Amino acid sequence: MELTLHNKVAMVTGGGSGIGRAIALAFAEAGAAVAVVGRTPAKLSAVAAEIRRSGGRSLAVPADVSRGDDVAAAVDSTVAAFGGLDILVNNAGFSPSGRVTDISEAEWDECLAVNLRSVFLGARAAIPHMQQRGAGVILSVAGTFGLRAAANKAAYSTAKAGVINLTRAIALDYGPERIRCNVICPGYVDTPLTAGVAPADRDAFLAATQPLPGVIQANDVAALAVYLASEAANMITGQVFVIDGGQQAGLYRA
Repeated sequence: MELTLHNKVAMVTGGGSGIGRAIALAFAEAGAAVAVVGRTPAKLSAVAAEIRRSGGRSLAVPADVSRGDDVAAAVDSTVAAFGGLDILVNNAGFSPSGRVTDISEAEWDECLAVNLRSVFLGARAAIPHMQQRGAGVILSVAGTFGLRAAANKAAYSTAKAGVINLTRAIALDYGPERIRCNVICPGYVDTPLTAGVAPADRDAFLAATQPLPGVIQANDVAALAVYLASEAANMITGQVFVIDGGQQAGLYRA
């Protein structure tokens, strides 16, 4: 079956760079109209302009995805521009460090708001429009720390684990209405968020933990997102898809 998103409308949060940008571009190439959502207008506009230069349809929508009013307004803007909403990608997030004794309540609340509450807010705003279309797809990017906690990442690991179980709950509740909901868990991906890691440290880490050679690219994650959003995956929901070069296959490598 051809992987196409022709005549679909998608909204991608955190779409200004990294994985979100790659997903937005891949969706547009597959035929979808794409609303690119995030906090940095200049980055959003650049991605939307790139899509339009390639002949696609795109809209830049500045929004804070941790705020319900912002998310609802972003969905409304998308629907007004393109006539509906078929696909929501919850990609926005950030990865603060700290043990529970090191982080403040405010830092804890912000991490859960951006990484977890945003998924709830996005689904709540998007699902009524998907119900009007008779089907829909929600994809959330959780990361492998949602599967196994990491040292010094208490809030982030908790938030991403919550994204996984929230996804399962949405899949159960809205599956009868043909609304599918899945999670993508990338491992170490070459994005602006990891650009500060020294290449030697990166290579040593990957050699010790990742069976497959090389570094995962944002386009690798985007290719999986296109598949899960397409009709080729029309019987897949409530699942977690790991793209980590094999890291989760074992606790360590010999």
